[in-house]
Parts: sequence; C-alpha cells; structure tokens
Amino acid sequence: MTWDQGLHKTISTIGDGNGREMTYLEAIRDAMRYELQRDPRVLLLGEDIGVYGGAFKVTQGLIEEFGAQRVIDTPMAELCMISVATGMAFQGFLPVVEMQFADFISTGFDSIVQFAATNHYRWGQAVPITIRAPGGGGLRAGPFHSQSNEAWFAHVPGLKVVAPATPADARGLLISAIRDPNPVIYYETKALYRSLKGAVPTGEEGIVPIGQAAQRQVGEELTIITYAAMVVEALHAAQQLQVEGRSIEVLDLRTIRPLDTEAILASVRKTGKVLIVHEANRTGGVGGEVAALIAEHAFEYLDGPITRLAAPDTPVPYSPPLEDAYRPNAAKILAAARQLLAY
Repeated sequence: MTWDQGLHKTISTIGDGNGREMTYLEAIRDAMRYELQRDPRVLLLGEDIGVYGGAFKVTQGLIEEFGAQRVIDTPMAELCMISVATGMAFQGFLPVVEMQFADFISTGFDSIVQFAATNHYRWGQAVPITIRAPGGGGLRAGPFHSQSNEAWFAHVPGLKVVAPATPADARGLLISAIRDPNPVIYYETKALYRSLKGAVPTGEEGIVPIGQAAQRQVGEELTIITYAAMVVEALHAAQQLQVEGRSIEVLDLRTIRPLDTEAILASVRKTGKVLIVHEANRTGGVGGEVAALIAEHAFEYLDGPITRLAAPDTPVPYSPPLEDAYRPNAAKILAAARQLLAY
C-alpha cells in the first residue's frame, strides 16, 4: 500500500534564502544523503527503507548509492530497531531510525525514555541516535497513523525534540540531529512532504542549530507561536490579517526541546498578545508549557489572555470532514487571532 497518495500537489512555497529548490521530502532525503557521504559512521535503519524507499519514499534511491550495509531494512519491530540503534550508537555509529509513522514510536517508548535518554546522565555515554518520526494528520488515515505525539518526549530529560516547518529546516535540522551526541526525536510532517517547497541551502552553510526559533514574519500587534505544519497555516492567516491592516508576528519554534525561551519572551514582550497553535491535542501539549513560560516571565507585558488553539482531546477521525474539523487550520487561526486582537 502506498501511503503518499494525495500528497503530490505542491500548494505552498516558503523561502529560506538562496539555494536549490526542493520539496520538504527531498530536503530530508538530501540531508541523509549528505551525511551518508560525509561520515561512514552514519547508518539508516527502518522498515522497507531499502528497495521500497520507505512508506513515503523518503529514502528512495539511497540503498543503490550506499548499499544494504548502510541502508538497512529491519523487521516490523520498533522496539528492536531503537534498541539496536542505541547499541550501535554506543559502538560509535550514528544511526538514523525511521518510524513508518510517529504513532508506532510508542512500541519503542521504553528503550527511548528509560535507556537512550538516561545513559549520558548515568555514566557520560554519548547516545547519537536520531529517530525520524513522520507525524500529523492530513492523510485521512485515522487515529493509528495521524498522531502528533511530540509532547510525550518533550517531558523527558536527556532527549532533544525538533519539528521543522520548511524544506530548509527539514534538511538543516536533520543534519544537526545526526551530528548531535544526544538522542534526538525528529518530527517530520507527512502532510508537508510534497505539498511544500522552498529554497534549500546546501553544504555546511545549510545546517540549522538545534534550540533556535525562527521569526517567519515580523509584527507588532500579536505573536503567533507555532511549529511544523501549523507554521504554513499561521502564515496564511497572518498574510490575510496584513491585508486587513494588522501587524502579526509568526514565531516558528523549530525545536520543542530545548525551547528558545529568549525568542519566545522577546516576541511576546514586543507585541503584548500571543496565540499558541499546534496540531497535537490541547491537554498536555507543548502549548501549555509555552503558556506557562510566558505567564511566569512576561506577564506584565501582556495586553490580553494567553490563547491556545489546538486539536480537541479526541483521537484523529477517519472521516475527511471530521478530520478537517479536528485539525487547526488558517481559518481557525484567523478567527482566534481576530478575537484576541479585539480584546
């Protein structure tokens, strides 16, 4: 079965400067190719990532370039994959593990949070493992293939969590993740694979540091803080508000752990109003942590309530109309922003 049906039409472009134009998917593949060429310690592991190229064809062609000893097909056993990759990291390799869907990462949860995340604290061992987790909805695939579960891992000391929103960041953050001595959960957004393109700087100059947010639009009246697929939606909403004469700032977190607290607070202190948006369920989401940070350190700068827009606390629906109602989008962001601006 091909899971990438319906995700081929490019609908948005985000420019990140000079570079070769790529889709979000191509940028991820380019990062892996670049690192496989640069460092013989880099290995790829995952289900059907070899000849088939993975469920979404992200690794297509890499086994022909680098061979089956470096692009390794594994059984359908996520706990096994992550455990083996952690052992490889102990031996000096730089493994990159692909979860077919972020949802399936739960079967490897113990190995990630109890073992990979704790070993540097225990005895100083570097654990340079990268776990690629294709997350989010938009595929009409229901509750088992559409989750946004990044908040699970943002809670765990010893882990880093990134979620790129542009092709340039998809490449640059993946390279940083592979080179990082810590375990990194790399959330890539399935709905952006072929629906988003942009200029991607190549070579070393395209590397994006972990832990730095990006200001996607400068504004004075309200800050929208978001990440991953919702950055595209937020920019659509912000552009409409600009037509209406409003000045909106869009801050792309890029890294969920560690958060760029300075960028968050600086933006909120400037605009005085903040709307936090994410695709994940509202309760226990990243937005709650961002809201607490702002309440503790920028309360006196606020001119309105800290507002969150997120998915409701239900599983992702199968029905296309229900999924559209479930997921945040530009129209919902626009309505929430207008309400906050009027406060």
